[in-house]
Amino acid sequence: MIRVAMITRSTLFTTSGGDTVQVMQTAKHLRELGVLVDVKLTTEQIDYDQYSMLHFFNIIRPADILYHIHRSGKPYVVSTVFVDYSEFEKQYRSGMPGMLFSFFPADGIEYLKTISRRLLLRDSLRSWWYLVNGQRRSVKKIINNASLLLPNSTSEYDRLTKRYSVNTKHEIVTNGVDVSFFNFENTHAKNDLLVLCVARIEGIKNQLNLIKAINGTEYRLLLIGSPAPNQSSYYNACRKVAGNNVSFIGQVGREELRKYYQMAKVHVLPSWFETTGLSSLEAAVMGCNIVITDKGDTREYFGDAAFYCDPSSPASIHKAIDNAAHAQVNTSLQHKIRTMHTWQQAAGQTKNAYLKVIEQP
Repeated sequence: MIRVAMITRSTLFTTSGGDTVQVMQTAKHLRELGVLVDVKLTTEQIDYDQYSMLHFFNIIRPADILYHIHRSGKPYVVSTVFVDYSEFEKQYRSGMPGMLFSFFPADGIEYLKTISRRLLLRDSLRSWWYLVNGQRRSVKKIINNASLLLPNSTSEYDRLTKRYSVNTKHEIVTNGVDVSFFNFENTHAKNDLLVLCVARIEGIKNQLNLIKAINGTEYRLLLIGSPAPNQSSYYNACRKVAGNNVSFIGQVGREELRKYYQMAKVHVLPSWFETTGLSSLEAAVMGCNIVITDKGDTREYFGDAAFYCDPSSPASIHKAIDNAAHAQVNTSLQHKIRTMHTWQQAAGQTKNAYLKVIEQP
């Protein structure tokens, strides 16, 4: 019997994001496949002897991982979730942080952010090794000692190996959708002028340029999601610039979210970077046409079935929305997601990865 501890960031539930869904859905469906899974926050005390192996998430938060690999001596895999915040942080973040980050490389920025979260008591920092050796050396140490990496796409793995000059074995594990819940009813008409953006409101998700793109147009924009806890100034800037055709809905439950997906013709995620965009997958399987950033790994999932935009240009975002609103619903994308990108498949791929690790000498 395989028993695994999934060890995740301490704020997984207080500041939920795409990785929250990924962790909980993967764990749920692994249990259905007979794997014993415990989800643990990095700040918890863990009896490592109970587990066959450990499963970490978010390679850009190596301090969370180092503490446990140093103490446990257990084999481990990493779902890398390798988001690159550097373009946003260096070029578009405002205020003193933006000025400071402009002088640092990507790994230096992540190191400063980790130290800042600890000083502001927004997160823990349990690894002295990380503090002394920094972000880049910490990430490379984790990668080089991992039994397997579990990126969500080949594109993500290629970016990781290019950045860190490593060649650790990997298995692709898809991002997914709960297709038993997000089930489109094609008997209900779509509102061609209703546009959704389902995401936490923060700079990397780029709602400000989306609002600028849609202000004063015929479209109605619903922003669904809570503001990130450390980005109140960005949220206030979004509220200040928003026109009458923009509504801030806040966080909603899954039942209500499904209703919004059912009604809207277009879903937009014009982020400065996306590995995939879980809400884009959910919206697409619910019959929305997808507008998404051209930065990151999105093309590996959506191919030519999405409408791509330049996140730096409100005009580009508006044009993509316009094209998506006037196009027929892409049923081939719906079918692709339902057959290739589900949490059941992600769990099966993850279990196979576990078995490879356990079978290694």
